[in-house]
Amino acid sequence: MNEQNGGINSARMGQMPEGKLLLTLAVPIMLSMLVQALYNIVDSIYVAQVSEDCLTALSLVFPAQNIMIGLATGTGVGVSSLISRALGADDRERAGRVAGNALFLCLCCWAAMFIFGVFGAQWFVNTQIDDAAVRDYAGSYLRIVSMGSIFLYFEITFERFLQSSSLTKLSMWTQMAGALTNIVLDPFFIYGWCGLPAMGAAGAAVATVLGQAVGAGLGLFFHLKHNKEVPLGLKFIRPKGRLIGEIYEIGFPSIIMMCIGSLTNYIMNLLLVSFTKTAVAVYGAYFKLQSFFFLPVFGINNGLIPIIGYNYGAGKVDRIHRTTRYGVLFAGVFMLLGLALFELAPGLLLSAFNPSAEMLDIGTHAMRRIALHFPIAAFCIVAGSACQALNKSMFSLITSCMRQIFALIPAAYLLSLTGDVNNIWWCFLIAEIVSFIFSFFFLRKAMRDADRRLRA
Repeated sequence: MNEQNGGINSARMGQMPEGKLLLTLAVPIMLSMLVQALYNIVDSIYVAQVSEDCLTALSLVFPAQNIMIGLATGTGVGVSSLISRALGADDRERAGRVAGNALFLCLCCWAAMFIFGVFGAQWFVNTQIDDAAVRDYAGSYLRIVSMGSIFLYFEITFERFLQSSSLTKLSMWTQMAGALTNIVLDPFFIYGWCGLPAMGAAGAAVATVLGQAVGAGLGLFFHLKHNKEVPLGLKFIRPKGRLIGEIYEIGFPSIIMMCIGSLTNYIMNLLLVSFTKTAVAVYGAYFKLQSFFFLPVFGINNGLIPIIGYNYGAGKVDRIHRTTRYGVLFAGVFMLLGLALFELAPGLLLSAFNPSAEMLDIGTHAMRRIALHFPIAAFCIVAGSACQALNKSMFSLITSCMRQIFALIPAAYLLSLTGDVNNIWWCFLIAEIVSFIFSFFFLRKAMRDADRRLRA
């Protein structure tokens, strides 16, 4: 079978040289991730032209928005891994049941976020800042993206269906279509082009939801037309508690890790705003810029997980080892490029956000100090995904807790006591060193356990 008729190519997944296979699957995802990163940056550039307060508002809502994305991607990790294993074991019926339950979970996640958008969005913003203008911008944005998150959940879920069947090019077009739609619509709703009302930050939220709707619709179309290996019908959508438990046994640690990340960002916002709200804008700008390097690495991971899952199901342990090594290599190259750019041209990167003199000064220090952890993060990210694919998701969860709760947050707080906001940025390097220690230990243990199980 080939990618055009939707079948998963067993010869490719089980026999193609691992480096070539990983690039074959990951490059389309990486390209779509780069478009997603472009959207992230363009979205913020647009609102930054309205005012620095608008950019600050997007930084304040990021922790809550990250939880929404975490629910989708964490569930997707479990779904992708289980579908890949089912296909590796030639069990299409089980693959269909996993897919059907994934759609049911999309509705559950959206219901939770809709309630949050109605009753909790403004409260969440108000806990972080007293500035009325920033509160208004952030509250309106968060309400809209929360209540419209149904399209986010379906878009990411259909992308995972396609990736699990090695249809990564179709997954790429799905994500690119959503991101490009968002980019095109942004100025119409933010600035009020063509007679539309100028909505500012709320307009960015409307464009985001509409972009996700386009991505979800295209993902559904591609799945029904091309992904014949993963059947989808009403009989599969009936919720099965045991199967949902298996999905979250793998994916729940990813969700918790994203929630921990959101907690970290929330606390960082509180620490930074105690110095100046400009520091919060810098923090938000950093996250948009770093996505150009982190998102492609996550794209490598999205290619790596189904390969490891397939070969784990097929009992090919040597291919698991080699795939993981190639993942670390490719991720490391990307992160070294990111390090070089952040160190050599921080002012150029920040210039896209119409920075004030204060933002440029704080941002230059931030970019150079934070970027030092990029190469270490490359290994840690790949190691965590490899553990998840080998059904050792708890290892990733423990590592994330140690990095962010027990290292990054305490380090940031202690560094804030120096009275210099620029010292806070060192907390990222400190935390990543802790993460590396745990990631190395857990990856080694996960690989040894896989060796024992598959070679027995």
